[in-house]
Amino acid sequence: MSWAQKRVLRDLGRCRTAALGGHVERCDHCAHERISYKSCRNRHCPKCHGVQTAAWLEREAKNLLPVPYYHVVFTLPQPLRPVALQNPRVVYNLLFQAASETLQEAAANPRHLGARLGVLMTLHTWGQQLESHPHVHCVVPGGGLACDAKGNLTAEPCWRSCRPGFFLPHNNEQRTLTLDADEFLRRFLLHVLPKRFVKTRHYGLLANRGRDERLECCRRLLFIINAAAQLAE
Repeated sequence: MSWAQKRVLRDLGRCRTAALGGHVERCDHCAHERISYKSCRNRHCPKCHGVQTAAWLEREAKNLLPVPYYHVVFTLPQPLRPVALQNPRVVYNLLFQAASETLQEAAANPRHLGARLGVLMTLHTWGQQLESHPHVHCVVPGGGLACDAKGNLTAEPCWRSCRPGFFLPHNNEQRTLTLDADEFLRRFLLHVLPKRFVKTRHYGLLANRGRDERLECCRRLLFIINAAAQLAE
């Protein structure tokens, strides 16, 4: 095991136990006491980061546009998965880059949409059986700002909506798998990420620089489109 994997196992084993310390909670009415132990705060711990996750979701909700959203998944080919285990930072970064460029290039094509998209991506490294299966989940709005084939925005801002069904959904299937403890830990440790590796990223219209201005432009254009449609009715 690598040093990072050993640290993850150590942190998860100590999470919310006396090893990390804690404090005593006492009821003001009946004097009942309960010990509350501290969390490990390791990014791979399934019990931690609930508050941070809720705050992140609240921030992201402010960036939503009044349009349909679609779920698109890009998966690393099977022959490259052993390479990803040995060079996770390089391969995962390339997976993000390839997925973003593919979406932007396809959307910029006038035969498809002719618009620049905003994309939110998050990395998952496991499959249904917890084996190595690197893939990125993409949340894409159903449209974008008009651009040329090279992705350059037009001089006059214009919103272009995608055709219904442009991004196709795919039915989830759930199955149950039973593993012994050693095999579960082996599979779990396959997904320990490099230190400070960012697993959720924004691209296109949602990129950090100028994001607020671009989203406000999209909202104005969508408001005009919706108002015009209502008047036409």
